[in-house]
Amino acid sequence: MFYVLTFLVSIVLANLSVAYFGPPSIIFNAFILIGLDLSLRDKLHETWHNKGLAWKMTALVVASGIVTYLLNQGAGKIAIASVIAFCGSMIVDAIVYQVLIRKSKLVKMNGSNLFSAAVDSILFPTIAFGVFMPWIILGQFAAKVGGGFIWSVILTRYIAPRRERR
Repeated sequence: MFYVLTFLVSIVLANLSVAYFGPPSIIFNAFILIGLDLSLRDKLHETWHNKGLAWKMTALVVASGIVTYLLNQGAGKIAIASVIAFCGSMIVDAIVYQVLIRKSKLVKMNGSNLFSAAVDSILFPTIAFGVFMPWIILGQFAAKVGGGFIWSVILTRYIAPRRERR
């Protein structure tokens, strides 16, 4: 439940931040919040494998869009962009993660994050702001990959082992 709530809250905070601060906040959000979500998605992938993974992840992403909208109706376009971008990147993430299934956790997480971050980085700002912004896309992609790497190390080495010992 910890991973689910953290995933949901991170997306909602990122969406509301972008709605309030606009494109300049995207890079910061990508590093801190979306990098976390990309790595949490892989943790949930392992937890929910063969247990309704696709529908549970889709429901979680859609719920984040609904919560964003309920908290700020002005963030409707951001919420829609977020749901579409996360669903698109989720498909890519799942495919790459399965290709790397026999690799170490860090390789699976970061390998799938690399490709899913590219999809998300193109879709989100383009849909949210209605214009193709190459520098925002590149900066966001780099921030997601870097943030995702740091969060994957934190999750696999520090947080997950403590939670599994309980």
